Amino acid sequence: MTHYVLPDLEYDYGALEPHISGRIMELHHGKHHRAYVDGANKLLDQLQEARQKGAYDNVGTLARALAFNVSGHVLHSLFWRNLAPKAGGRPTGELAQAIDKHFGNFDAFKQQLSKTAATIMGSGWAALMWDSFSAQLVIAQIHDHQSSTLEGAVPLLVLDAWEHAFYLQYQNEKTKFFEAVWNLWNWNDVAARFADARHLSLHVKNVAERAA
Repeated sequence: MTHYVLPDLEYDYGALEPHISGRIMELHHGKHHRAYVDGANKLLDQLQEARQKGAYDNVGTLARALAFNVSGHVLHSLFWRNLAPKAGGRPTGELAQAIDKHFGNFDAFKQQLSKTAATIMGSGWAALMWDSFSAQLVIAQIHDHQSSTLEGAVPLLVLDAWEHAFYLQYQNEKTKFFEAVWNLWNWNDVAARFADARHLSLHVKNVAERAA
């Protein structure tokens, strides 16, 4: 059985300072993200054991827990790649054009994403996503790691709004963290994901037409 692996960062823990402290990155990546990877692998083993024993009474609970841990792993893996030292600024090219088209302008997009993160009740993420069915950029809240997501939408850029992402440095002033990350967005990474996601739209459209 294939198991999940904690990805290495492409930069040192302290490389995102002063916007995100090295200590936060060390704990966030090495402890929190690792816990989701270990949790997912443990649940895979438990599901395999249940199949071998033919004991399916608890598989629903295991499946829900697996979705939580795997989604946490996926979102954190994406988040690390979305960030880069000495990055930030504004996107260019087709991604910039799409943001202007679907949000009006970059400043409106920035305000919507930051406000979406700031108004999450409890733990979750704000995400820029490509909606494959409507072929447009959307911003969504993801509660915990997996609930209230848009089926068929591909995350391009994600903003972690869990307290462990910012509290050690920003304490209860989470909006300062949401502002700080705009100095770190790796727009080249987001643009590459955007290009890949648009190809998915063609596939989804063909599937929908065949099902109609």
